[in-house]
Amino acid sequence: MENYVLIPSPLGVLQAAWNDKALTALDFVDDQVDERVALSGGSVPSFVLRFAEELEAYFFGALREFSVPLAFTGGTIFQRRVWEALREIPYGSTVTYGDLARSLGFSSGASRAVGSACGANPLPLLVPCHRVLAAGGRLGGYAGGLWRKERLLAIEQAQPR
Repeated sequence: MENYVLIPSPLGVLQAAWNDKALTALDFVDDQVDERVALSGGSVPSFVLRFAEELEAYFFGALREFSVPLAFTGGTIFQRRVWEALREIPYGSTVTYGDLARSLGFSSGASRAVGSACGANPLPLLVPCHRVLAAGGRLGGYAGGLWRKERLLAIEQAQPR
């Protein structure tokens, strides 16, 4: 069974879901959330509380890598390969969808499939799909909105390759 909590951030409210061992989903939700669950120690496991602290440090530019446990509970084999490859993109770096496709052993023509897998990423920020750009360094898509992708790249002072 998954639980969730809403966590405010400079880019809007994040809904973090978890099972008994790890974070399983992270979604940006609209600010028009009817109920806000207080982030406290009650039924919230320590790794979720640690994530909230790390998230704050990330947004202040004081954290480059999250340490909380993650678990993919869905996705195809291809999507999971893409998500694992995303975890290898260093803080402050970017790659293109074509670069990512080639790193997985596909031609750059698989860039749309890679983009689709990025769009299905259940753990944005933690699995940094915001570091993947379209050809020529354009922002491309982002499930949380292009303005968020732009802000995340600015926080990381990421330079297009």
